[in-house]
Amino acid sequence: MPETRAKLLLLRRDFRWFFTGQTVSLLGTSMAPVALAFAVLNASHDKTTDLGVVLTARMIPMLVFLLVGGATADRFARRTVLVWANLGSGLTQGAVAVLLLTGHFSLVLVALLELLNGILSAFTTPALRGFLPELVEPHQIQQANALLGSTRNATRIFGPSLSGVLVVAVGAGPAIAFDAATYLFAAVCLRMLSSTSHPKRTERTGIVADIREGWGQFVGLRWVWTVSATFCLMNLVQTGTWQILGPELTRKTSGVAAWGFVLSARGAGLLVMSTLLTRLTIRRFLAAGQVASALVAVPLLVLGAGLHAPFLVAAAFVAGLGSAVASVSWDTSLQEHVPAHALSRVCSFDDLLSYGAIPIGQLSVGPLAAAFGGFRVAEIAGVIYVGAAFFPLAFKSVRSLPHAVSPAVEETPQMVSQGADS
Repeated sequence: MPETRAKLLLLRRDFRWFFTGQTVSLLGTSMAPVALAFAVLNASHDKTTDLGVVLTARMIPMLVFLLVGGATADRFARRTVLVWANLGSGLTQGAVAVLLLTGHFSLVLVALLELLNGILSAFTTPALRGFLPELVEPHQIQQANALLGSTRNATRIFGPSLSGVLVVAVGAGPAIAFDAATYLFAAVCLRMLSSTSHPKRTERTGIVADIREGWGQFVGLRWVWTVSATFCLMNLVQTGTWQILGPELTRKTSGVAAWGFVLSARGAGLLVMSTLLTRLTIRRFLAAGQVASALVAVPLLVLGAGLHAPFLVAAAFVAGLGSAVASVSWDTSLQEHVPAHALSRVCSFDDLLSYGAIPIGQLSVGPLAAAFGGFRVAEIAGVIYVGAAFFPLAFKSVRSLPHAVSPAVEETPQMVSQGADS
């Protein structure tokens, strides 16, 4: 039974240590943005500009170093990469906490430390996605991703609120210090794992050559680059519209308080579906994920139609359900079918496309709304999103990719590719 498989995951010693470390680390990560935002706003002179500088200082180096991070995770033992990245993140966040706790806030120093944090994140993300298949059996990958997704979504719901309470009670410094401690705790948990296999590399080459080889793996799998490219387009039209226009359009139709209920409903949908996916098995999981991803457009269409809060709350819940299926199905498909020695590099190209589209969308949505109106932009974004979600299903390699098969650790791109598309 799928439910039994999910429970058995926590009986595996290595996965139990990994899951414990990730749970604590995710809680700290979900708390940090709120604490950092209030710390900068309270301590800086040019509040809005300084906060933008700090946030940008983290995002840009993460994008710049993602491909290097993916190549590093495929070259060395992923556990080692994760341990050092978590230790580094703990030290940098700890230094930010010291600056805040001692009253020596410096925009330059905080931005520099967040820049280092961004670089470390570029090594952490692809290593994590490549490491999971080393910890569980092939038939447990979906349940592992869903279980981690449930934890991630739960921390996204409760973490920011907990951080806000902590900032009000004791200040931003302790909240950042807690985040630093969670990174160190995660590093300790990773060190408790038994030895894990190194990625199997037949020869040692330079980082640039490794990245080039990773690109060959990425484009050699048609289902991978097709879905990844559409995710890029979906992030481009959705993230900025939702994050920037969403609060303003909701205020116009339903009032300021409604936006909080909308976000909570989306978080609840994410949590409910990711929990259900620890028990369900879907044969064509990637195809199902693409269909479900179209549900993320529902709130955009509701916003564009100018409907009131009850409709938007329901739409946000539905979007959360769809987003959870899309996320778990995509990670599971990559981990089941991409060769293990190239998995982190393929994931890094996927992440670069996905993350790189977000700031472009955020910067462009304001001028577009000024030119065409916010409601019209939201409506068009929703339509484009639905089209992008269904487009990969035109390809047989996406429609027919099987789920819960033996891991393609040693397969070549030609072996895992689905042949001619129609």
